[in-house]
Amino acid sequence: MEHVTEGSWESLPVPLHPQVLGALRELGFPYMTPVQSATIPLFMRNKDVAAEAVTGSGKTLAFVIPILEILLRREEKLKKSQVGAIIITPTRELAIQIDEVLSHFTKHFPEFSQILWIGGRNPGEDVERFKQQGGNIIVATPGRLEDLFRRKAEGLDLASCVRSLDVLVLDEADRLLDMGFEASINTILEFLPKQRRTGLFSATQTQEVENLVRAGLRNPVRVSVKEKGVAASSAQKTPSRLENYYMVCKADEKFNQLVHFLRNHKQEKHLVFFSTCACVEYYGKTLEVLVKGVKIMCIHGKMKYKRNKIFMEFRKLQSGILVCTDVMARGIDIPEVNWVLQYDPPSNASAFVHRCGRTARIGHGGSALVFLLPMEESYINFLAINQKCPLQEMKPQRNTADLLPKLKSMALADRAVFEKGMKAFVSYVQAYAKHECNLIFRLKDLDFASLARGFALLRMPKMPELRGKQFPDFVPVDVNTDTIPFKDKIREKQRQKLLEQQRREKTENEGRRKFIKNKAWSKQKAKKEKKKKMNEKRKREEGSDIEDEDMEELLNDTRLLKKLKKGKITEEEFEKGLLTTGKRTIKTVDLGISDLEDGC
Repeated sequence: MEHVTEGSWESLPVPLHPQVLGALRELGFPYMTPVQSATIPLFMRNKDVAAEAVTGSGKTLAFVIPILEILLRREEKLKKSQVGAIIITPTRELAIQIDEVLSHFTKHFPEFSQILWIGGRNPGEDVERFKQQGGNIIVATPGRLEDLFRRKAEGLDLASCVRSLDVLVLDEADRLLDMGFEASINTILEFLPKQRRTGLFSATQTQEVENLVRAGLRNPVRVSVKEKGVAASSAQKTPSRLENYYMVCKADEKFNQLVHFLRNHKQEKHLVFFSTCACVEYYGKTLEVLVKGVKIMCIHGKMKYKRNKIFMEFRKLQSGILVCTDVMARGIDIPEVNWVLQYDPPSNASAFVHRCGRTARIGHGGSALVFLLPMEESYINFLAINQKCPLQEMKPQRNTADLLPKLKSMALADRAVFEKGMKAFVSYVQAYAKHECNLIFRLKDLDFASLARGFALLRMPKMPELRGKQFPDFVPVDVNTDTIPFKDKIREKQRQKLLEQQRREKTENEGRRKFIKNKAWSKQKAKKEKKKKMNEKRKREEGSDIEDEDMEELLNDTRLLKKLKKGKITEEEFEKGLLTTGKRTIKTVDLGISDLEDGC
């Protein structure tokens, strides 16, 4: 490991508590990183800090240590239910990780209690735990923290507990805003005292973060830490010891290249990023079958309760593969990750930097590889300019085994695989259409036939993006996909029961008059108003050459015609009525009976 240092902890202008130094020695951190040496003195001198530093540069200790030092220096010691510090992070995995780091220090200070509040747990249990154990330092995700501020009825008056707050930290601040937590953050800020120290930590500085700095920090000191040497001159946002590669291959060759790579690096630890949860579900399942002798795990944002367990288990592995979405892209510190593989490029350029940053952390070496389609090659230049992230080319391997027929046979044997493949394809296309770099990632340039072959689809799905398109290069399997059974007998039994019910309902409904649902009263009224206006307009246009006096007589004739149709008057009475209108006799001849009928 190369030491990325700015001197020893003892060299700080503000001395650290001896037990804090002892905990740092236990963790194996004898030296500070640049972001730590720049940020810790400012925080401890009661300054608000907005810190931007490359991913993997040691930002967690840059706020954990000042929090402990500030709380230790309090004149009035914290009571059990008083909150001295809050750390807010975007994901539960990052919150677990920070809580773990913090616990290495708080075990030396029994006077401080810490508590973890994240999703995927019962909020009632969180309330009870706080009542019993307290929580001088809270590590939380924004949604859960906001929820607990509203639990006064359950006996938790958190708004009163945070009056003693000294420090607020927003970790991965740009991601907090990207994930739509802005409203939650603003709500939380309203509960917190104005007299506090605030720190914003992030790997990228965005306009949204800048707005948050103005709103939540008072006269902040801005800290921007770049890599030394070449990286400093180019403001590179990825670690200098990271080797970044790209591979250009067709959509129907990409999966074969991925499997070939993983089979040749079985003894290493990998993160494999996909663009959607459905893609993780599908490709995670297939990789388990095709890459033997390796522990393969899947994690994505739609997993509610399993995520924490999977994350902790993967961290402990010496080698293995974690198939994931961008839920694992930010701030997560997984020891000794050798390769970050991006099967799908991320939806925005800053996420590319954060994905790569899961390896080559704090002076370690590491590598990253992104797979690109031929039409996406200009993304390389874009990353070099936009993110200051240069990449080297890795050529596709020749004579790789064609595994797509194997995937097709898996789909034919198990409906679960077939359905996962269809959902993955649909979700991929929809995500592609929303890509921020839409000048490079253009949906209209996508080769859907090649993509469908790459997903090993048995047939094309029905979706708006494919409507009206022909795919001569894609040959669907000559099988009725409705007959493909689930391997799971219980699921197949449920499916057959549902199909039988649908067939029965169809038989019962045959020959019945189709029921037309009544429209809402408001819509009916609007339609009547529109029709009335159209009729009035048409009458004005048709009768524009008729005097007002003549119009009255014409309407009178219309009434006579209506009475004739209903049998209220005879034809003789009708003609007599017309003749009695004086001036209108000539007009009646000019308009004709049919015109009078149109006015009915």
